[in-house]
Amino acid sequence: MAMKHIFKFALALATALMSVSCMDLSPKNQMADNHVWSSASNFALFANQFYGWTRDFQGSTSLTSMNGISDGPHSDFRSDLLVGTGENVYNKGTNVIPTSDPNYSELYKRLYYTNLLLKKAEAFDDADAIKVPVAEALFFRAYLYFELVQMFGDVILVKEPIDIDNERLYGARDNRLDVIRNCVSDLKRAMDLLPETPAEDGRICRHTAAAFLSRVALYEGTWQKYHNADTEASEELLSEAVAAAKEVMESAQYQLFYSEALGGRDSYRYMFILESVKCNPAGLTRADNKEYILAKRHDEALKPIGLNITHAQATATFPTRKLANMYRCQDGLPIDKSPLFQGYSGVTSEFNNRDNRMNGTLMKHGQKYWNNDGKWRTAWDETDEADGKCLVASVFGNTGYACWKWATEREVQDAYESYDYPVIRYAEVLLNYAEALYELNGKITDEQLNESLNLVRGRSNPTMTKLSNTLVSANGLDMLEEIRAERTVELFHEGFRIDDLKRWKTAETEMPGNRIGILWKGTQFETAWANQSNPLDEDGCVIKYDGCVWNQRNYLYPLPSDETQLNAQLGQNDGWK
Repeated sequence: MAMKHIFKFALALATALMSVSCMDLSPKNQMADNHVWSSASNFALFANQFYGWTRDFQGSTSLTSMNGISDGPHSDFRSDLLVGTGENVYNKGTNVIPTSDPNYSELYKRLYYTNLLLKKAEAFDDADAIKVPVAEALFFRAYLYFELVQMFGDVILVKEPIDIDNERLYGARDNRLDVIRNCVSDLKRAMDLLPETPAEDGRICRHTAAAFLSRVALYEGTWQKYHNADTEASEELLSEAVAAAKEVMESAQYQLFYSEALGGRDSYRYMFILESVKCNPAGLTRADNKEYILAKRHDEALKPIGLNITHAQATATFPTRKLANMYRCQDGLPIDKSPLFQGYSGVTSEFNNRDNRMNGTLMKHGQKYWNNDGKWRTAWDETDEADGKCLVASVFGNTGYACWKWATEREVQDAYESYDYPVIRYAEVLLNYAEALYELNGKITDEQLNESLNLVRGRSNPTMTKLSNTLVSANGLDMLEEIRAERTVELFHEGFRIDDLKRWKTAETEMPGNRIGILWKGTQFETAWANQSNPLDEDGCVIKYDGCVWNQRNYLYPLPSDETQLNAQLGQNDGWK
């Protein structure tokens, strides 16, 4: 492992004290090591830097794994649901072993900082006074190792801020299951030390750690089940996921964001663009959102998103037909089984009688909408739809589907939108609970569905038929497939899909083939979009990318060559040469 170039300056950086505010993570001054660890307040200040390491809308220049919606290891652009303006090497299977990879080296550098705080805590004479920063170090150590395992599988587990020449750094990798078990242990220890509610807005509490534990344990529990057929490990971890999610649910600390003033069903769409100023017809702000359990916070003046996010959704983000087809009809059935489905003959007919999240995530042709560039909302009522005060969607390009998620409606300078990025939100915890229960037991009761998955579905669809065992059996459905579909549409474009396909071991069937768009042949599109120049598949659908592949090696990313050259014992992930 190339640790020499990482740790020569690590201690100097680690001694930088951070501002108390999570909004400002820049170093304030450099202080001697013995002074940093001399007071409980300095432990807390040091731990502030950890909050800058979570996922965000875009990665830092040195760490692409933290991308949420930009292209990165977890991005939906690398999945089957979303395409951009250019072809993706990860869809084509043409990515190669990188010479270096900050997703490996930078994560280990950050782990050094968490281990440093934990080591220094052992010598501090008042353990109770520093229990929160200790818990934060444990939480973020688990967070960082989970990132490494998701990307690389087996990794070296280091729990000490060891010297750069330590032989441990030049040994073999630890089994991924052992690393995940250490993550579980760290998160449970953190839960015991953290307060029940956040001590300060934006900080973690006991239930944040429990929520993240539900994610980690579900991921590895299903990985062990489908990749390794390790029933014992799978059941152990899935049980952890169920218990952790249930604790969050019983805490009553979080709730799905919902507002009758937003028409109820529009709550889902507006949740993602909440800011501290007026940004929706109801005048709700980020303070009204109790769904985000952990978020990367932004501020228009101090820390805007820095990405031309609103325009990018309409001009560089194109959902696929596979995503569109996954939204269920209002009777709770897939389109191939529902009499409510109105087909594809018109340019908007497939949107009728569907899950309202489809209408809140994808824009229909001819739909009125706003952006931040000359066509923003002012009155925040129906008069904003008057001619000249809004835009009208045209989907005649790329896949024929347009993305609406993450796009503001207020006046704001490009790249200065300031919505928070949801690192963990309550809807995910509810879906983790339902999936883990079914994976663990091979069944789930209607009562369990109603306290989890159906709450998520019902937020946007108050009259939609609930998922139930009767619905499944009466219509020849597969319960697990329905649970997975619900997760997919709810968490679309939030950095889950490709990782889900990997842990389910379904990427080999879902990823190959073409990335297709609307049905063009024999529909209204054929005349309305007559100059469409993309090739068509055998069904008459627009092909955006063709020949996408999936090799078994793609379940893990390759270790960078600079690391394997320095440490021959690292080896390389299967299939990579």
